[in-house]
Amino acid sequence: MLTMKDIKKVFRTDLVETHALRDFSLEVNEGEFVAVTGPSGSGKTTFLNIAGLLETFTSGSYVLDGMDVSNLNDKQRSKIRNEKIGFIFQSFNLIPDLDLFDNVDVPLRYRGFNSAERKKRIEESLEMVGLASRMKHLPAQLSGGQQQRVAIARALAGEPRFLLADEPTGNLDTKMAHSVMDLLHEINANGTTIVMVTHDMHLAKQAGRNIFVRDGRVSELHDVSQSEATDAISA
Repeated sequence: MLTMKDIKKVFRTDLVETHALRDFSLEVNEGEFVAVTGPSGSGKTTFLNIAGLLETFTSGSYVLDGMDVSNLNDKQRSKIRNEKIGFIFQSFNLIPDLDLFDNVDVPLRYRGFNSAERKKRIEESLEMVGLASRMKHLPAQLSGGQQQRVAIARALAGEPRFLLADEPTGNLDTKMAHSVMDLLHEINANGTTIVMVTHDMHLAKQAGRNIFVRDGRVSELHDVSQSEATDAISA
């Protein structure tokens, strides 16, 4: 599903050159649920942005769902991103003056689906996250956990092959976090590949595989002691 090999990402200004990723190599198989952990500044967000085709990289190769996406232009990246990738963010990124139905509808409009197809997808995705009865509510009328479920429904409505979750439980209490994790496991069980960035080691251990990132490089978590990983993340 995802193969990155020797990815380098360098941010340059007139005075400073910052290496965000250094020879970053990772393979994620179709249907996997992978958790990515690591200390702040380790390169996790840069990796996620590159994986989601939101950001380019300096050198290396990236194959997504059998396609080499290393040298695509903005229009080509946008097309693949809209068709194959779903995003879930810590801050939900819902539009406050749109009800749930219209929030889920926004990315579908960009895809050019007709109104009947959009309605079907919206209702099905909101049903899956348990919010079909509230589709005319505004985000402010929901709890944090419910808002995150709407964000997940928005991602699912596009039927992505690949779901990227950036700290999806970061703004939630423990009970709501576990509820969201249960939903992600259900989505994964239905065949969607998931990569989740998190600082929560307890949640990370619930994924099928753990990746630890430090200094722009990646290693399997079993190569890093549990205490070392926890100390590094909380530092």
